[in-house]
Amino acid sequence: MGDILFLAHRVPYPPDRGDKIRSFHMLRHLAARRRVHLAAFADDPRDMDRPELAAVTASRAIVRRSKSQAVAGLQALASGRPLSLTAFDHAAMRRAVAEMLAREAIDTIFVFSSQMAQYLPAEGGQRVIMDFVDMDSAKFAAYATAAKGPMRWIYAREARLLMAAEAAIAARADASLFVSEAEAGLFRRSTGAEAHAIENGIDTAHFDPSAPFAQVEAGPGLIVFTGQMDYRPNVEAVTWFVDAILPRVQAAHPRAQFAIVGRNPTDAVRALARRDGVVVTGEVDDVRGWLAAAALVVAPLKLARGIQNKVLEAMAMARPVVASAAAAEGIDHKGTIAVGETEAGMIEAVTLLLGDPQSALELGRDARARVIARYGWDARLAPLDAFVGFPPRLGEAA
Repeated sequence: MGDILFLAHRVPYPPDRGDKIRSFHMLRHLAARRRVHLAAFADDPRDMDRPELAAVTASRAIVRRSKSQAVAGLQALASGRPLSLTAFDHAAMRRAVAEMLAREAIDTIFVFSSQMAQYLPAEGGQRVIMDFVDMDSAKFAAYATAAKGPMRWIYAREARLLMAAEAAIAARADASLFVSEAEAGLFRRSTGAEAHAIENGIDTAHFDPSAPFAQVEAGPGLIVFTGQMDYRPNVEAVTWFVDAILPRVQAAHPRAQFAIVGRNPTDAVRALARRDGVVVTGEVDDVRGWLAAAALVVAPLKLARGIQNKVLEAMAMARPVVASAAAAEGIDHKGTIAVGETEAGMIEAVTLLLGDPQSALELGRDARARVIARYGWDARLAPLDAFVGFPPRLGEAA
C-alpha cells in the first residue's frame, strides 16, 4: 500500500482548538498504520515549526497564510468563487502539493476541510477521503438569515456558492465525512450526495480532574466558557450570556463570576470585561485549570455545528455543563448535561446548579462517566479505517 497525503487548512498541532483537535487525532490515527505526508497552512508564526509533528509524519510542507480578507474578498468577487476558498488559494501550497505527489508514492489523499479540496490533482487515481467536518454552507445560510443590508447578500452568496462547491467536492471524493450524523444527514438532504459520520472523541486521560495541571484560584460561583474568541459563534454566545443571562443569575447569586477563556478575544469580547463579574483571560497555557475551578461550564451557542469539543472537555473534567440546544445537539449525552432550550431555560438551569452544589457535583461525575464510555478517540475513529482502505486489525472481522 502507498502513502497518505494529509491536506489541512491549519497545522494540526497543538490540539488546543476544535479543528486542530480533530485534525491531529485523525492524522495520528492514520500515521499509526501508514506513512503520512502533511501539507498545511500556518496562520500563527509558531506553527511554522512544530517538531512534535515529526513523530507522526514522514514529511511536512507548511505554508504561511497571510492573504487578507479584503484581498480574498476581491478575488472571490472577480472569480465567482466562495470567499472561503479564495482565502486559502495559494500558489506556494499548489507547488508543495505537486512536489509531494511527484516525489512520494501516495495512493490516498485525506482532505481536512473543504478549503483544501482545491489542491486535489485533476487526475491522479488516488483515493480521496474528504472530511468536511461541518457543513459550512449551512453556517453561512444561517448568518444570512440573521443579517441585514449588504451583509445579508454577502452571506447568502457565500452559502449558495459554497454549497455548490461542497457538492462538487463530494462527487470527486470516494467518501465524504462529517463530525456528526446530524451534519451528515443535512448534507445528504441538501446535496443528494452520500455522507458518513465520524464523530469527535476526547482524551479522557488528559482531561481528567485528577491529572496534574496548574490550578486556578477562583471563588465558589465561577461560570466558565472556553473557546476561540475571534470565532463569531463564540463571540455571539458570550455576548448573549453577559447581556441576557448573567444579570439574572447574579440577582440570585451575587458572587457569581463569568470567565471567558480563550485566545484572540475580539475588541467586543474584551469590552465585556468591564461588566460586573466578567473576566476575559485571553490565551491560557492550560484550559484544564479553569475548567477544574468552575462551579459550572456553559456553552450558550445560538449557532453550533457538529460536536462541540468545549462541551466534551468540560464533561471529561467532571464539570456540570449547561448548554444551549444548538450546542448539545451533536452530543450523545444521555441527560448528563443540562440543556437550556430557551433564554429562560438557560437562566433557570444555571441558577439551580449554582444553588445546589451536590446536584452539580453528581451531574459532573455522570458526565465524565458518559464521556469515558462513549467518546474515546480509538473507538470514534475506528470506522475511518474502512474508508481509507486499511486491512482489518488483528482480531477484527474482515
